[in-house]
Amino acid sequence: MAKKTEFTVEERLRALYDLQLIDSRIDKIRSVRGELPLEVEDLEDEVAGLEVRISKIEDDLNQFNDDIKAKDIATEHAKTMIKKYNEQQKNVRNNRAFESLSKEIEFQELEIELCAKQAKELQAQIELKKQSVEENNVKLNERKEHLKHKKNELGDILKETEKEESDLLKKSSNYESKIDESLLISYKKIRASVRNGLAVVAVERGASAGSFFTIPPQVQLDIASRKKFITDEHSGRILVDKELAEEENEKMSKLFTSI
Repeated sequence: MAKKTEFTVEERLRALYDLQLIDSRIDKIRSVRGELPLEVEDLEDEVAGLEVRISKIEDDLNQFNDDIKAKDIATEHAKTMIKKYNEQQKNVRNNRAFESLSKEIEFQELEIELCAKQAKELQAQIELKKQSVEENNVKLNERKEHLKHKKNELGDILKETEKEESDLLKKSSNYESKIDESLLISYKKIRASVRNGLAVVAVERGASAGSFFTIPPQVQLDIASRKKFITDEHSGRILVDKELAEEENEKMSKLFTSI
Protein backbone atom coordinates (compact mmCIF):
# COMPACT_ATOMS: atom_id res chain seq x y z
CA MET A 1 0.00 0.00 0.00
CA ALA A 2 1.41 3.39 -1.07
CA LYS A 3 2.35 5.70 1.77
CA LYS A 4 0.31 8.88 1.88
CA THR A 5 2.36 11.99 1.11
CA GLU A 6 2.91 14.18 4.14
CA PHE A 7 3.01 17.94 3.62
CA THR A 8 4.58 20.53 5.89
CA VAL A 9 2.53 23.37 7.34
CA GLU A 10 4.13 25.77 4.86
CA GLU A 11 3.31 23.50 1.91
CA ARG A 12 -0.27 23.23 3.08
CA LEU A 13 -0.47 27.00 3.60
CA ARG A 14 0.79 27.54 0.07
CA ALA A 15 -1.67 24.96 -1.29
CA LEU A 16 -4.47 26.60 0.67
CA TYR A 17 -3.61 30.06 -0.60
CA ASP A 18 -3.28 28.71 -4.16
CA LEU A 19 -6.69 27.08 -3.76
CA GLN A 20 -8.09 30.42 -2.66
CA LEU A 21 -6.63 32.13 -5.74
CA ILE A 22 -8.12 29.46 -8.01
CA ASP A 23 -11.53 29.58 -6.34
CA SER A 24 -11.51 33.39 -6.44
CA ARG A 25 -10.84 33.27 -10.18
CA ILE A 26 -13.74 30.80 -10.61
CA ASP A 27 -15.90 33.21 -8.60
CA LYS A 28 -14.89 36.02 -10.93
CA ILE A 29 -15.78 33.98 -14.02
CA ARG A 30 -19.16 33.14 -12.55
CA SER A 31 -19.79 36.74 -11.57
CA VAL A 32 -19.31 37.70 -15.23
CA ARG A 33 -22.25 35.45 -16.03
CA GLY A 34 -24.02 37.07 -13.10
CA GLU A 35 -27.77 36.56 -13.07
CA LEU A 36 -27.94 35.67 -16.78
CA PRO A 37 -28.67 31.94 -16.30
CA LEU A 38 -31.50 32.79 -13.91
CA GLU A 39 -32.78 35.50 -16.26
CA VAL A 40 -32.82 32.99 -19.13
CA GLU A 41 -34.63 30.44 -16.96
CA ASP A 42 -37.21 33.01 -15.83
CA LEU A 43 -37.80 34.13 -19.42
CA GLU A 44 -38.19 30.53 -20.57
CA ASP A 45 -40.78 29.98 -17.83
CA GLU A 46 -42.58 33.19 -18.80
CA VAL A 47 -42.62 32.23 -22.50
CA ALA A 48 -43.97 28.77 -21.64
CA GLY A 49 -46.61 30.35 -19.38
CA LEU A 50 -47.72 32.76 -22.11
CA GLU A 51 -47.95 29.94 -24.64
CA VAL A 52 -50.13 27.91 -22.26
CA ARG A 53 -52.31 30.98 -21.60
CA ILE A 54 -52.75 31.68 -25.33
CA SER A 55 -53.55 28.03 -26.00
CA LYS A 56 -56.22 28.07 -23.28
CA ILE A 57 -57.77 31.27 -24.66
CA GLU A 58 -57.82 29.76 -28.16
CA ASP A 59 -59.54 26.66 -26.73
CA ASP A 60 -62.14 28.98 -25.18
CA LEU A 61 -62.57 30.71 -28.55
CA ASN A 62 -63.15 27.38 -30.28
CA GLN A 63 -65.70 26.44 -27.62
CA PHE A 64 -67.52 29.78 -27.99
CA ASN A 65 -67.66 29.36 -31.76
CA ASP A 66 -69.03 25.84 -31.32
CA ASP A 67 -71.63 27.23 -28.89
CA ILE A 68 -72.69 29.88 -31.45
CA LYS A 69 -73.06 27.18 -34.10
CA ALA A 70 -75.21 25.21 -31.66
CA LYS A 71 -77.37 28.33 -31.13
CA ASP A 72 -77.71 28.75 -34.91
CA ILE A 73 -78.78 25.13 -35.24
CA ALA A 74 -81.28 25.56 -32.39
CA THR A 75 -82.61 28.73 -34.04
CA GLU A 76 -83.11 26.99 -37.40
CA HIS A 77 -84.82 24.11 -35.63
CA ALA A 78 -87.17 26.56 -33.86
CA LYS A 79 -87.98 28.25 -37.19
CA THR A 80 -88.74 24.87 -38.73
CA MET A 81 -91.04 24.01 -35.84
CA ILE A 82 -92.84 27.38 -36.13
CA LYS A 83 -93.42 26.74 -39.82
CA LYS A 84 -94.71 23.27 -39.01
CA TYR A 85 -97.07 24.54 -36.29
CA ASN A 86 -98.36 27.31 -38.57
CA GLU A 87 -99.24 24.70 -41.18
CA GLN A 88 -100.94 22.54 -38.57
CA GLN A 89 -103.04 25.49 -37.38
CA LYS A 90 -104.60 25.71 -40.81
CA ASN A 91 -106.06 22.26 -40.40
CA VAL A 92 -107.27 22.28 -36.78
CA ARG A 93 -111.00 21.95 -36.10
CA ASN A 94 -111.32 23.44 -32.62
CA ASN A 95 -110.03 26.40 -30.61
CA ARG A 96 -108.34 24.22 -28.02
CA ALA A 97 -105.98 22.65 -30.60
CA PHE A 98 -105.37 26.07 -32.18
CA GLU A 99 -104.42 27.59 -28.82
CA SER A 100 -102.13 24.66 -28.05
CA LEU A 101 -100.27 25.18 -31.32
CA SER A 102 -100.12 28.93 -30.67
CA LYS A 103 -98.39 28.26 -27.34
CA GLU A 104 -95.88 25.99 -29.11
CA ILE A 105 -95.21 28.72 -31.66
CA GLU A 106 -94.79 31.29 -28.87
CA PHE A 107 -92.35 28.96 -27.07
CA GLN A 108 -90.26 28.52 -30.24
CA GLU A 109 -90.21 32.29 -30.81
CA LEU A 110 -88.93 32.76 -27.25
CA GLU A 111 -86.34 30.09 -27.95
CA ILE A 112 -85.18 32.04 -31.01
CA GLU A 113 -84.93 35.25 -28.93
CA LEU A 114 -83.00 33.44 -26.22
CA CYS A 115 -80.59 31.90 -28.75
CA ALA A 116 -80.05 35.34 -30.34
CA LYS A 117 -79.33 36.88 -26.94
CA GLN A 118 -76.92 34.10 -25.96
CA ALA A 119 -75.19 34.23 -29.37
CA LYS A 120 -74.72 37.99 -28.93
CA GLU A 121 -73.20 37.45 -25.49
CA LEU A 122 -70.92 34.73 -26.85
CA GLN A 123 -69.84 37.02 -29.70
CA ALA A 124 -68.93 39.70 -27.17
CA GLN A 125 -66.85 37.13 -25.26
CA ILE A 126 -65.17 36.12 -28.53
CA GLU A 127 -64.15 39.73 -29.22
CA LEU A 128 -62.67 40.02 -25.74
CA LYS A 129 -60.82 36.73 -26.14
CA LYS A 130 -59.47 37.77 -29.55
CA GLN A 131 -58.19 41.00 -28.03
CA SER A 132 -56.57 39.02 -25.20
CA VAL A 133 -54.91 36.65 -27.69
CA GLU A 134 -53.56 39.62 -29.64
CA GLU A 135 -52.19 41.30 -26.51
CA ASN A 136 -50.63 38.08 -25.24
CA ASN A 137 -49.09 37.33 -28.64
CA VAL A 138 -47.48 40.77 -28.67
CA LYS A 139 -46.10 40.11 -25.18
CA LEU A 140 -45.01 36.58 -26.19
CA ASN A 141 -43.11 37.85 -29.24
CA GLU A 142 -41.40 40.50 -27.11
CA ARG A 143 -40.41 37.90 -24.51
CA LYS A 144 -39.17 35.48 -27.18
CA GLU A 145 -37.02 38.20 -28.71
CA HIS A 146 -35.67 39.14 -25.28
CA LEU A 147 -35.02 35.47 -24.50
CA LYS A 148 -33.16 35.03 -27.80
CA HIS A 149 -30.97 38.04 -26.97
CA LYS A 150 -30.24 36.78 -23.44
CA LYS A 151 -29.47 33.25 -24.69
CA ASN A 152 -27.02 34.63 -27.24
CA GLU A 153 -25.43 36.80 -24.56
CA LEU A 154 -25.13 33.83 -22.20
CA GLY A 155 -23.85 31.61 -25.00
CA ASP A 156 -21.08 34.08 -25.84
CA ILE A 157 -20.00 34.30 -22.20
CA LEU A 158 -20.09 30.52 -21.77
CA LYS A 159 -18.06 30.08 -24.94
CA GLU A 160 -15.40 32.41 -23.56
CA THR A 161 -15.28 31.02 -20.02
CA GLU A 162 -16.49 27.40 -20.05
CA LYS A 163 -13.11 25.80 -20.81
CA GLU A 164 -11.23 28.02 -18.37
CA GLU A 165 -13.75 27.30 -15.61
CA SER A 166 -13.55 23.54 -16.29
CA ASP A 167 -9.72 23.61 -16.15
CA LEU A 168 -9.78 25.69 -12.98
CA LEU A 169 -12.23 23.30 -11.30
CA LYS A 170 -9.82 20.44 -12.00
CA LYS A 171 -6.96 22.48 -10.55
CA SER A 172 -9.09 23.31 -7.52
CA SER A 173 -9.75 19.62 -6.93
CA ASN A 174 -6.04 18.86 -7.29
CA TYR A 175 -5.04 21.49 -4.71
CA GLU A 176 -7.74 20.27 -2.34
CA SER A 177 -6.03 16.87 -2.24
CA LYS A 178 -2.99 18.54 -0.62
CA ILE A 179 -5.05 19.88 2.27
CA ASP A 180 -6.24 18.05 5.38
CA GLU A 181 -9.94 17.26 5.32
CA SER A 182 -10.65 19.18 8.54
CA LEU A 183 -8.76 22.23 7.25
CA LEU A 184 -10.54 22.00 3.91
CA ILE A 185 -13.91 21.88 5.67
CA SER A 186 -12.98 24.99 7.66
CA TYR A 187 -11.83 26.73 4.48
CA LYS A 188 -15.11 26.01 2.70
CA LYS A 189 -17.14 27.01 5.73
CA ILE A 190 -15.35 30.37 5.94
CA ARG A 191 -15.75 30.91 2.18
CA ALA A 192 -19.48 30.30 2.45
CA SER A 193 -19.84 32.73 5.36
CA VAL A 194 -18.09 35.75 3.82
CA ARG A 195 -19.50 37.85 1.00
CA ASN A 196 -16.36 37.94 -1.17
CA GLY A 197 -15.48 34.27 -0.64
CA LEU A 198 -12.03 35.06 0.78
CA ALA A 199 -11.17 32.46 3.41
CA VAL A 200 -7.38 32.89 3.17
CA VAL A 201 -5.85 36.36 3.16
CA ALA A 202 -2.42 37.91 3.48
CA VAL A 203 -1.25 40.22 6.24
CA GLU A 204 -0.81 43.73 4.85
CA ARG A 205 0.44 46.73 6.84
CA GLY A 206 0.01 44.86 10.09
CA ALA A 207 -3.61 43.79 9.49
CA SER A 208 -5.38 41.06 7.55
CA ALA A 209 -6.36 42.13 4.02
CA GLY A 210 -9.59 44.10 4.06
CA SER A 211 -9.49 44.60 7.83
CA PHE A 212 -8.59 47.59 9.96
CA PHE A 213 -7.80 45.55 13.07
CA THR A 214 -4.06 45.46 13.78
CA ILE A 215 -2.51 42.05 14.38
CA PRO A 216 -0.11 41.93 17.37
CA PRO A 217 3.61 41.81 16.38
CA GLN A 218 4.14 38.38 17.97
CA VAL A 219 1.23 36.92 15.99
CA GLN A 220 2.68 38.47 12.81
CA LEU A 221 5.98 36.71 13.56
CA ASP A 222 4.13 33.41 14.08
CA ILE A 223 2.38 33.87 10.73
CA ALA A 224 5.68 34.63 8.99
CA SER A 225 7.29 31.51 10.52
CA ARG A 226 4.74 29.31 8.66
CA LYS A 227 4.87 26.70 11.44
CA LYS A 228 1.17 26.69 12.29
CA PHE A 229 -2.22 27.82 11.04
CA ILE A 230 -3.39 31.14 12.42
CA THR A 231 -6.78 32.73 11.95
CA ASP A 232 -7.85 36.35 12.27
CA GLU A 233 -9.69 36.67 15.58
CA HIS A 234 -12.14 39.21 14.06
CA SER A 235 -13.07 37.64 10.71
CA GLY A 236 -12.05 34.00 11.25
CA ARG A 237 -10.05 34.03 8.01
CA ILE A 238 -6.85 32.00 7.72
CA LEU A 239 -3.78 34.25 7.57
CA VAL A 240 -0.58 34.00 5.51
CA ASP A 241 2.38 36.37 5.37
CA LYS A 242 2.71 38.92 2.59
CA GLU A 243 5.86 37.37 1.10
CA LEU A 244 4.23 33.96 0.72
CA ALA A 245 1.15 35.59 -0.83
CA GLU A 246 3.27 37.49 -3.37
CA GLU A 247 5.18 34.36 -4.36
CA GLU A 248 1.98 32.36 -4.83
CA ASN A 249 0.26 35.19 -6.70
CA GLU A 250 3.13 35.30 -9.18
CA LYS A 251 3.13 31.52 -9.59
CA MET A 252 -0.64 31.28 -10.05
CA SER A 253 -0.68 34.23 -12.42
CA LYS A 254 1.51 32.20 -14.78
CA LEU A 255 -0.79 29.21 -14.35
CA PHE A 256 -3.88 31.26 -15.21
CA THR A 257 -2.16 32.67 -18.29
CA SER A 258 -1.42 29.16 -19.53
CA ILE A 259 -5.03 27.96 -19.20
